[in-house]
Amino acid sequence: MLSDRFYAKFSNMIGARGLRLAGKLNAPAYRLSRGRIGGKVGDAPVLLLTTTGRKSGAQRTAPVVYLQRGKAMVLIDTNAGNEKLPGWSHNLKANPQAEVQIGREKLAVTARVAEGAEREELWRACNDQYGGFDEYITWMKRTPSVWVLEPAGTETAAGPETKAARKPEPEEDGDVGTTRETAAAQGDIGPLDII
Repeated sequence: MLSDRFYAKFSNMIGARGLRLAGKLNAPAYRLSRGRIGGKVGDAPVLLLTTTGRKSGAQRTAPVVYLQRGKAMVLIDTNAGNEKLPGWSHNLKANPQAEVQIGREKLAVTARVAEGAEREELWRACNDQYGGFDEYITWMKRTPSVWVLEPAGTETAAGPETKAARKPEPEEDGDVGTTRETAAAQGDIGPLDII
């Protein structure tokens, strides 16, 4: 079995274009096989995340490594150690409503960014499952976000989350890197986003 460090280095080495191509191949293979093909990176499970493009309004799907936490799924937007945020992260900031597919099951979810002690605890848990995340941050200048995807219509620990209760996201949050580059701007598709 290949190590998490190998997967981390390989996914970073192929770059944004390679990741994007791999994602375009992975998503249909995952769907057709109901997650049997493309459903893992090392020991870490992969889900298909479908977001709404922030500019195009079109549905965009990316395979992403996740951690199951009760009914919630936890994702980290390291983008395989690339400075650019993955397209799915931009899309969730613009519209936190999304859909995930795990195996054959599809589920509507609402996304939020974990902060403070919750973020730290989830970061550690994600790294216990897939050690590549700690590897990625050694190559990055930005701080990756830890996303929590909860089944739509559920209440968070703090109660039901409403748009008025959420802190508004600034237009540019300072950790975006070079997200205005052509690849991210065209079609709202980020790199593979598997990691």
